Amino acid sequence: MPENHGSTVTVPGAAGRITRRGRGVAVIVVALLLIGGLALAALWSSGSGGFTGERPPGGARPSPSPTPPWDRHPDSVAAVGDSITQGFDACSLLADCTRASWVTGTDPGVRSLASRLIDDAPSRHSWNFAVSGSVMADLPAQMERAARKRPELVTVLAGANDACRPTVEQMTPVSELRADFRSALRTLHTARPKTQVYVASLPDLKRLWSQGRSDPWGARVWGLGICQSMLRDPQSTTPAARERRQQVHERVIAYNSALEQECARFLRCRYDGGAVFRYRFTKKEVSRWDWFHPSKAGQRKLAELAYRGITARQPASASRDFGQPSP
Repeated sequence: MPENHGSTVTVPGAAGRITRRGRGVAVIVVALLLIGGLALAALWSSGSGGFTGERPPGGARPSPSPTPPWDRHPDSVAAVGDSITQGFDACSLLADCTRASWVTGTDPGVRSLASRLIDDAPSRHSWNFAVSGSVMADLPAQMERAARKRPELVTVLAGANDACRPTVEQMTPVSELRADFRSALRTLHTARPKTQVYVASLPDLKRLWSQGRSDPWGARVWGLGICQSMLRDPQSTTPAARERRQQVHERVIAYNSALEQECARFLRCRYDGGAVFRYRFTKKEVSRWDWFHPSKAGQRKLAELAYRGITARQPASASRDFGQPSP
């Protein structure tokens, strides 16, 4: 039977004595350690995706977040996408012109994104994996190739060909485009969890139609098969033609919304806030060969918009009038 001496308990056979006050402090310390261990385990569980990219369902960012800050000046860049990023029709009729690409081009008149971001030999630290004619379903394979180069940044401008189909009925459903884009992001982040992604919005195809419809040469080239869902019968003002163009326009808006939402699921992805969609390309900035793709001046503008978005301290947010129809 232990002997009770006021505030001290003597335990037979023990190496020493524990005061009642000391025992209370010990209990509190043990409780705090247990609580801290549980909190650390919960943070580890919920934040494990913080370094690899994808956020938990609902898109909520863990708090406090272990996410590394956005690198505003990456030292290498890879591009994925379609004919726009290949510089199609920027130099000659119906031909790619990679030297004029807004991401990796070497033409000094374009001042590509790579030349703006990378001080030391940009052509050796930038790669273009875009393919003319690509749709969003082709993006995961492009991302896989890009990942092998270990770039610090990958740019995405894709989806216009999903809207530019022979008919409105053949346009890619929004759900499929969303799934393909998500797959592409996962492909990259699984292989290179630290690589950043910059996503450019799709251009306003209806506005491009409105600029080129009065040009005889443009209408003739459009007849060769460029974006027929929007550009077929460019002079027609029938209700059916107007409805067809509006359907394409609304699909592009829906695509951009899906790109923004899916990008937001990944911690190292930044969307341009609709900058390319809202930008009013001038006639000088549209190819004189097809009145649709960007000219060298248009490629320069794309590079400028992207550089501004990538180096901004905070990501851009979509404008409230993002979904307003074109004039």
